[in-house]
Amino acid sequence: MPVFALVDCNNFYVSCERVFNPGLTGKPVIVLSNNDGCAVARSNEAKALGIRMGQPAFQLKKLMAKHQVAVYSSNYALYGDMSQRVMRTLMQFTPRMEIYSIDEAFLDLTAFNRVDLAEYGRKIKQTVEQWTGIPISVGIAGTKTLAKIANRLAKKSTKADGVLDLSAAKYQAQALAAVAVGDVWGIGAKSAAFLLANGIGNALQLRDADRVLIGKKMGITGLKLLDELNGVSRYPLEQSPPRKRSLGVSRTFRREIFSLAELSEAVSAYISAGAEKLRAEKAVAGVLMVYLMTNRFKDYSPYHSTTINLPVPSNYTAELIAYAKKGLREIYRQGQGYKKAGILLSDLRPETGVQAAFFDEIDRDKAGGLMRVLDLINGTMGSGTIRYGAVGLSRDQSWKTVFNLRSRAYTTKWGELPEVE
Repeated sequence: MPVFALVDCNNFYVSCERVFNPGLTGKPVIVLSNNDGCAVARSNEAKALGIRMGQPAFQLKKLMAKHQVAVYSSNYALYGDMSQRVMRTLMQFTPRMEIYSIDEAFLDLTAFNRVDLAEYGRKIKQTVEQWTGIPISVGIAGTKTLAKIANRLAKKSTKADGVLDLSAAKYQAQALAAVAVGDVWGIGAKSAAFLLANGIGNALQLRDADRVLIGKKMGITGLKLLDELNGVSRYPLEQSPPRKRSLGVSRTFRREIFSLAELSEAVSAYISAGAEKLRAEKAVAGVLMVYLMTNRFKDYSPYHSTTINLPVPSNYTAELIAYAKKGLREIYRQGQGYKKAGILLSDLRPETGVQAAFFDEIDRDKAGGLMRVLDLINGTMGSGTIRYGAVGLSRDQSWKTVFNLRSRAYTTKWGELPEVE
């Protein structure tokens, strides 16, 4: 029987800020989304004040001032680096691991059948906190779904103190009864409403529910979930994440943009970021979509898009920018204000083995070499050190995301390393 441990970093973005600013410990802290729009991470103290996930920052001004809430912009460079440190630490405790998200990982503990799993979980927790400063919770069980539930209870229970082992069946019923059906991994709002309407209010009732009823409404996914809750593993560890089918980059602007030139710079920047991600995954895209969104509260037709089938699948930034700008001109309407722009690269495939087109005007070998140099320099000297002119050179670009309250890049820039007095 397999054994999984789900490790989840507690209030991850906030915890990263606290590592380098210990004075924040025990105080209400929130981290804001792009353009400092809404709360995307909250300390337990901030949650106790009633600050909700996704709540707009402008609604919180009086509350934040009254309770001296510390507010930060998202610092993705810091969070990404701290995530890598946590994941490298976790790799010391298992031969097989699946990185599930920036702050979560499943560990395979099947081979540790002679070990006290709860004690091993406490060792993992202690080591991660000691080596990285990030507090974590550990949930252990025979399936991923049960491990998720164990982690949720470990995080909320003072008795568990951050570690809960549900690998033994005798404790599972009590644990499942304590979890609302809407909080079960894989249950969305519509499924939760259906289950509640049928008298299924918690995870225990879902585990024991009629399979015909669940299968009819939720299909094979629902039946797999029932198996998982009953201790039958249906979701194995995925050490190699499946290849993406599409890749998108988009941003909401802090004000409406009317200028085609500004929109062109924004779309070119998104293409540059998307192409870089493609090359990092050694993939190319066969289809490119460009889209614009107006203010949905003001306009009858808020969404405009165009799709371009590329003659040769590509990850060459210059080529993709040219196609994106052409598509942008097709959907742009003069005098229309836009609140969001984005690109979507799809029909992804490995970059090796792409069939050449007879009339291809681009030297693919030369383009590939140029992109390797570009990525090397930007990877060493910092993102955007070398960029295409289509992105624009002005520092005051209204389409750029604002991070007015961002902390320093403590771990990724020499000039912003922590100072010790």
